[in-house]
Amino acid sequence: VTQQEFEALLAEEQRSRGAEEQGSKGAGEQGSRGAGEQGSKGAGERGSRGAGEQGSKREFSFAATSAIRNPQSAIRNVVMIQCVGPAEDYCSRICCTTALKNALMLKKLKPEADVTVIYRDIRTYGFKEKLYTEARRAGVRFARYDFDRKPEVSHSDDGLSVRVWEPILGTELALEPDLLVLSTPVVPSEGAQELATRLKVPVDLDGWFQEAHVKLRPVDFSSDGVFMAGLAHYPKLLDETIVQAQAAAARVASLLSKDALEAGGRVASVNESLCVGCLTCVRTCPYDVPQIKPDLTGVGGILGAAYIEAAMCHGCGSCAAACPAKAIDLMHYADAQVLPKLDALFASERAFS
Repeated sequence: VTQQEFEALLAEEQRSRGAEEQGSKGAGEQGSRGAGEQGSKGAGERGSRGAGEQGSKREFSFAATSAIRNPQSAIRNVVMIQCVGPAEDYCSRICCTTALKNALMLKKLKPEADVTVIYRDIRTYGFKEKLYTEARRAGVRFARYDFDRKPEVSHSDDGLSVRVWEPILGTELALEPDLLVLSTPVVPSEGAQELATRLKVPVDLDGWFQEAHVKLRPVDFSSDGVFMAGLAHYPKLLDETIVQAQAAAARVASLLSKDALEAGGRVASVNESLCVGCLTCVRTCPYDVPQIKPDLTGVGGILGAAYIEAAMCHGCGSCAAACPAKAIDLMHYADAQVLPKLDALFASERAFS
């Protein structure tokens, strides 16, 4: 089973035990009212003692799920394997924390259970490091494996078998678990790539949305007006998601609170009298900013000329470089400004030569 399924099974077991304890307490109170104070003590003590002994002796089983090989057998030996599947390529960051939480919950419900975590690298960052310390104190065993020598799992009539090479001990460990739990990572959404193409925003090599700058603009995309938060960015825990969502909301509020948006000085401008409406700038711009407006008049009185909204322009200069009619200039980088500088630069070099 996966860690998510195992966590659901643990939660179901915990709810059933809580319901039984509440039921036994209610039965004891109801019997005490009917039998009087003396009878209530005896019935309450016998009922609570009997329910406690029965609950303590009750084997921890997962009969409610068909994923277990033998639903009637108790779970005594659990093996968890970390970094399975796509997690071999990137760290999902939440798998180790989830595995340790489940291991501690199992030890709480069944202290005599043996739990072994086979890991490549434990990453319980921040205050989650306490979970690793508590797991070691509770008796959870950890076995490391190398990427080149991954654990081998086999299944036979006798049950499951897990063999792994432990580099610290320099020997191969053979485990026979009653339940094998795999830590599968969080993966990007199937529609993330299509959404990124529609919004003109980048994704990284693993398929997660990529921020404009990891330090200076951690919730902004390179395209203005689009922000990110949560698991769309990369795998993260709930507290990190909340903080990033608050940061994104603050960035949006900083824009909506203004009556007007200020554009940078390096934007493209169109000389309508030179534009022939060839659509070259429309095809070239990576941000889809240029458009042909039919109410503008181009060269020779042609209806339809290019128009660039300064507030949306990123100042990359792609349209200015591609325009065959030289109708687009990048402000502060026009030909009349740049060419004299180049002439002066090369003139000085020719003078020295």
